[in-house]
Amino acid sequence: MDKRHTPVILEKSIEGLNITAGGIYVDGTLGLGGHSKEIAKRLTTGKLIAIDCDKTAIKIAKDNLKEFENKIIYVHGNFAEIAEILAGYKINKVDGMIFDLGVSSPQLDNKERGFSYNQNSDLDMRMDQDSEQTAYNIVNNYDEKELQNILFGYGEEKYTKLIVKEIIKKRQRTPIKTTYELNEIIKSSIPAYARHEAQHPSKRTFQAIRIAVNNELEALEKMLTEAPDLLYKHGRLCIISFHSLEDRIVKKEFVRLAKNCECPKDFPICTCDKKATFKIINRKPITANEDEIKQNPRARSAKLRIAEKL
Repeated sequence: MDKRHTPVILEKSIEGLNITAGGIYVDGTLGLGGHSKEIAKRLTTGKLIAIDCDKTAIKIAKDNLKEFENKIIYVHGNFAEIAEILAGYKINKVDGMIFDLGVSSPQLDNKERGFSYNQNSDLDMRMDQDSEQTAYNIVNNYDEKELQNILFGYGEEKYTKLIVKEIIKKRQRTPIKTTYELNEIIKSSIPAYARHEAQHPSKRTFQAIRIAVNNELEALEKMLTEAPDLLYKHGRLCIISFHSLEDRIVKKEFVRLAKNCECPKDFPICTCDKKATFKIINRKPITANEDEIKQNPRARSAKLRIAEKL
């Protein structure tokens, strides 16, 4: 795994945290430590809780951030368990949290992890190598309806039925073991003209299976139910998403948190007594500029949303 990695929209996301030197912060997706480094630089008496489900990433991040080791607590875990993780350190509230969602560039670039359709490897796609679920299991053992739900629901793949039909056909003869095998199945099952579209024909299917392997959307939704209550007043929640499914979930929850009333529109008066607990800092998501996109094409799809506890 390459130790050199700069996270997307770094400057704006750190600025969005509004860091104070003595505060307590959470980097819920440590990766190789890009965000954590910038947070730790700004702390004096403060602490950073750095969480990741990838043990390899934590090991490399510790080396990258060794000059800040007295300021950082490293946790191998899933940000979906944020309340339990903080309770384990007797931390009731924090001053800010940042979550950089999705698979990291080093994971994509490490062919042994099986995330990329551009490199041949075993079908794996686990962010947490201790997890039992794998892409191999999903591709070879899920039934037709389950596979269709994954590809269409998580990948918004318009050729779902064609791809799943071909997967079922191929695996009946022999198990589908590698990323290249799956890639070839996808390409052979879709219309010829679709193989030459700007987006790689396997992108949506690989994304969908990866999301299913790692329960990414469920983890995001659970984190969003726990994180708001764990912030001090004026604490910031910064979330970077990389595809529309994630962004819709984050946007919807931020809007709900910033809303004063949830009564039906035809109610003459409010009966729910709900009060806004957050304010949205940026109504439109912050995106990477052209210079950053040139240096890192993956930044093109990144969207940063920020909300502050009232």
